[in-house]
Amino acid sequence: MTLGDRDRYSRQILFPGIGEQGQQHLLDARVAVAGCGALGSFQAGALARAGIGFLRIVDRDYVELSNLQRQWLFDECDVDQALPKAIAAARKIAGINTGVRVEPVVADLTPSNVEDLLGGVDLILDGTDNFETRYLINDFAVERGLPWIYGAAVGSYGIAMPVVPGKTACLRCIYPDPPASAQPTCETAGVLGTVTALIASLQVSEAIKILCGAEPAKKITTVDVWTGEIRQVAQPGPVADCPACGRREFPYLAGERRAPISLCGHNAVQIHERARPLELRDLAARLAPLGPVRANEFALRFEAPPYLLTIFADGRAIIKGTTDVGVARSLYARYIGA
Repeated sequence: MTLGDRDRYSRQILFPGIGEQGQQHLLDARVAVAGCGALGSFQAGALARAGIGFLRIVDRDYVELSNLQRQWLFDECDVDQALPKAIAAARKIAGINTGVRVEPVVADLTPSNVEDLLGGVDLILDGTDNFETRYLINDFAVERGLPWIYGAAVGSYGIAMPVVPGKTACLRCIYPDPPASAQPTCETAGVLGTVTALIASLQVSEAIKILCGAEPAKKITTVDVWTGEIRQVAQPGPVADCPACGRREFPYLAGERRAPISLCGHNAVQIHERARPLELRDLAARLAPLGPVRANEFALRFEAPPYLLTIFADGRAIIKGTTDVGVARSLYARYIGA
């Protein structure tokens, strides 16, 4: 730890739960933030300010105007440039703390790349927006004995829970299967920026504790910032018959539950079935006669009213304006190719 580090993090070092030893652990720590929206953008900024040595930020999406109400690292310039969230976050963190090494990854987290994107870190923070990806993170973390912090928020309600394999219940101990019925989303129920900030703060606090060598709270915390209700219940230990902890079954990691999914807050479908690298400049030239096109080195946006297609270099596409997977696939085939 340098003299500059001691000055920058002096208020954390003074806190008995961290001290110099804990701060050194943070400076040496490697953390992955999975999803950089309302939760993840706050997490990434808070971790950078706390002095986490390495941050890998994984996100599949780009910055939109409606994000700015609650996604703390972004501004209107990011919207104007249609920057991917991971890239925009990395640029902001470079202005917050040059001592943090940031690795932005513009990608969808899938069973085929989860090892590359979540491997080699000490802890994972959940900033995702769907159950499928959270169950994938849970499978990966439990299988490898890696701690992660679950969090979710919609409307004025949020929930946070640390998962330390072998010590606490995992996500599938609490929720063996994802909800069978449609769930409220940011698009249908709205969301307050205050609840996302609160849940992300709880997640980061648990992460810092674990990284410093302290025990997690072992509590499931739910809050409603509108009614003022805060509730905590004791988090059990690993459940013997849990599909993941007990029976060591990891279907999400094996890719057995993978399908195109609707995205929270977007009225959109993501197509991620194909790994087919695209030359975005060539695609932009081909689509230009058909409608407005904007492209940068990271993504291409094409307007085909009432739809907006955002196409990434790895062949992935987000089709906004529908939640019908069939319509999304048809648009993908029409403009990008089967």
